[in-house]
Amino acid sequence: MLKIVSVAVFVGMSSCIKAAGTVPAGQIVFFRSFFAIFPIIVFLAFQKKLGTAFSTKRPLNHIARGVVGVCAMGLGFFALTRLPLPEAITLNYAQPLLVVVFSSIFLGEAIRVYRWSAVAVGLVGVLVISWPELTLLSSGAALGDQEVLGVIAALVAAAISAVAMLLVRNLVQSEPTATIVLWFSVTASVLALLSLPFGWQALTPVQAALLVVSGFCGGVAQILMTAAYRHAEASVVAPFEYTSMILGIAVGYLAFGDVPTVHMLIGGLIVVAAGIFIIWRERQLGLERARTRQATPPQG
Repeated sequence: MLKIVSVAVFVGMSSCIKAAGTVPAGQIVFFRSFFAIFPIIVFLAFQKKLGTAFSTKRPLNHIARGVVGVCAMGLGFFALTRLPLPEAITLNYAQPLLVVVFSSIFLGEAIRVYRWSAVAVGLVGVLVISWPELTLLSSGAALGDQEVLGVIAALVAAAISAVAMLLVRNLVQSEPTATIVLWFSVTASVLALLSLPFGWQALTPVQAALLVVSGFCGGVAQILMTAAYRHAEASVVAPFEYTSMILGIAVGYLAFGDVPTVHMLIGGLIVVAAGIFIIWRERQLGLERARTRQATPPQG
């Protein structure tokens, strides 16, 4: 239940950003990151972890994660302001597929044929979603088309976000969740300010309010997601991430008049099926490893 609520709040965050219009990506990242700090601080104070949350022996690792995460976030928000809401959300599902690929390439993780097959099928789904824009791009007829640029930004954002996830995997081995979340929000806020000389725009009161709300939503959703993973196994919680496609279609249609295309629906279903299979397969492998450890007699 917590995961579904967190997904709904994340979709609300995305909707606020889209409703704000074509605000520069760096400016959106600042609002999203800075105003997320406030609910996170309240939560940490309630948990009595605020005094130690910022303490770390790995500041450079956190900064590296922040730089990569800000790049992914900025590109993702750029895509969000230029694509229909359901399509922007669904293209982000490429991220867990690319995590599998990058885990094999950069970390040397052994990936068996089942997961490679699921990744291949999922990437075909991403191709199906993107096909109308990629067709225009290949013809050279729409190099300046905003939706084409949005698709490219969304796919690059998914790839960079997958790299960020690998950095987080490394951090969680020695850093508490509270430290990782707080460091990222602060680092992202500071880095986003560096884009100030490159075209921030004056906001209307409505735009400013929408972006402030998006920041609070981002912080609350992060807290809810963390709580969800604390109270249940990741393999149980993770599939509920895909409810964002249903919510994205509903909100996109009702709030923005976005009608999902056949390509988006078919491709989205393919990607979701591949993602759920990967989650299931990782759970099975985890159970196999646990049984192997239990069956191995103690030495000595």
